[in-house]
Amino acid sequence: MGYYRYLCDLLRPLRVYRLEPESISGAELYAAGESLDAVAERLEAAEREGILATAENEGLARREALFASHGAATTAQARRAAIAALETIGLDGFTLGAINAAIAGCGIKALAEETGEYGVIRVSFPGVGGEPEGFALIEKVILDIIPCHLETEFFFRFLTWAECEAQGFTWRKIETAGHTWESFQKAVSAA
Repeated sequence: MGYYRYLCDLLRPLRVYRLEPESISGAELYAAGESLDAVAERLEAAEREGILATAENEGLARREALFASHGAATTAQARRAAIAALETIGLDGFTLGAINAAIAGCGIKALAEETGEYGVIRVSFPGVGGEPEGFALIEKVILDIIPCHLETEFFFRFLTWAECEAQGFTWRKIETAGHTWESFQKAVSAA
């Protein structure tokens, strides 16, 4: 009990109080210390959840509730990064740099690029093979972020035959690795 000991240490130099828990004054200090310990625990939790960098549960959930939709991130660290990205959205977020900073709010690494066609951007997911898990939620967040005057196309990476040859894949290697057709076509390099 932290505060009981603190209160005893504070009053001990006065030499007026009996500080053992069995005495009346000691029991009062013990009860006060218990209450102060409970308050300290609540304050510690409020401080932790009140700061984005340290929030774990309630603090993240309350921040995510402020947005129309939130990312597909599952770990506390990824959720913090997604919330921080969503908080960067401003009224001047029409540049490609601003869009790329904000779409990190979808919960995974995403990259928006110009296609060369007027009013169209392509969003890809570097290092992710195929359609990312939880794509419906990811798509909703990205489309909420990207300015409505832009058409958005999504690009998913799948293994090409040229990459198979470059990586030296053989049917034996594929079968030994235990790939299914779906897992094999998603076995893209981290580029």
